[in-house]
Amino acid sequence: MSHEIDLEKYNVRTDLLIESIPNKNTKGIKTKRRIEDKIIVDYIDISKEAENCCNKKKGRYVTISFEDVTDINNQKNLEKVFENELHVFFDYMNILDTDKCLVVGLGNSNSTPDALGPKVSDSIIITKHLFDLDGVNVLDGYRCVSAIKPSVVGLTGIETKDIVLGIIEKTKPDFLIIVDALASSSISRVNKTIQITNAGINPGSGVGNSRGDLSYKTLGVPVIAIGVPTVVDAVTIVSDTIDFIVKKFSYSKNNINNSTNKLKLVTQINYLKEDVDSLSNMDKKRLLGEIGTLSDKEIKELIFEVLTPIGYNLMVTPKEVDFVIDKLSLIISNVINRTLHSDIKQVD
Repeated sequence: MSHEIDLEKYNVRTDLLIESIPNKNTKGIKTKRRIEDKIIVDYIDISKEAENCCNKKKGRYVTISFEDVTDINNQKNLEKVFENELHVFFDYMNILDTDKCLVVGLGNSNSTPDALGPKVSDSIIITKHLFDLDGVNVLDGYRCVSAIKPSVVGLTGIETKDIVLGIIEKTKPDFLIIVDALASSSISRVNKTIQITNAGINPGSGVGNSRGDLSYKTLGVPVIAIGVPTVVDAVTIVSDTIDFIVKKFSYSKNNINNSTNKLKLVTQINYLKEDVDSLSNMDKKRLLGEIGTLSDKEIKELIFEVLTPIGYNLMVTPKEVDFVIDKLSLIISNVINRTLHSDIKQVD
C-alpha cells in the first residue's frame, strides 16, 4: 500500500475480549481454555496495564463458544456448561445465596437482533414483591430478584445508566446481572458465543452508539455482564469472505487428486473443518491480485476505507435471527433462574 491507514479511527466493531487480544503472551493477560461436549470455554484475566492494548477494561472474561443452538443436544450441552460457569463466576465474585439481584435486560425489543436482553428479562422468575410483603415467608432456595427493561435512549429519552442508577437507589440490590446483544468481528461467532464478565458493559457500543458504561465504578454495586454477539459489520463479512476464498482454493489445490471428493457435491465439502495449509504469497497474488499481498489487518483497513465513506458498512444479522434469539434468550434465562434460585432444577 502507498499509505498507512489508522485503523483506530475506524472503530472496528467487536465487544468480545477474545477477539481484541493482540497476543496471548501480552503482559498483563492470563488465559486458560477447557473443552467440554465440544463447547470451548476460554478464561481471560486482564490487568490494568493490559487495558490499552486490547481496548477492554480490567477484569475476568469467560467466553463460551458453541455450535448451532437450534439443535436440541447442543442446547442441552450449552445450558449445562453455561450454568456451571455462571455458578463458578458467582463464587469468584463472592455472591452469597442471600444477596439480592437486579436483572437488567438491555436493548430494543422492537429490533430482533437487539431484543436478547428484553426477552431474557421477560423470563426471569421475579420474587422481590414477595419478599416485600409483610407476613409472607418465601420458600428456601429462592432469593430476592427483580428485573427491568430500560429500553434504549432513542425511545425513552433517558440514558440507560440514569434509569438503572435510579432503580438501584430505590431497591438496593446487592448485585446486577446485565444481559445485552453484542457485536463480533468474526462471522463464525455470531449467535455462537456467550461472554461473561465482571468488567461491566457499554450499551450500544457494538453498533457504534456507545452510551454511559454500566459497571461497579459507575453503579456502586457488582455487575455481571452476559452478552451474545448477534451482528457483524460489512467489513467483517467481506474480509472473512476473502479469507474463506483463500482457504477454499488451498483445500482444492491440496485435494485435487482426492477421489472421494469427486463423489460429493461442491456445496457438501466443508473446507473449514479440514486441515488446510495456507496458500503461498505467490499463489495469493495470482488468485487475488494486489489484495493477495496484503495482511489480514491491511485487508480490513482497505475494505473499511472503501465502504465507510459511502455508508455501506452495514450491520448485518442472519436471516433466522428471530428463531435463534428466542432459543438463546430461553437458554440464558433458564440458566440465570437456576443460578439465582437453587430450588429450581433443570428439566430434561
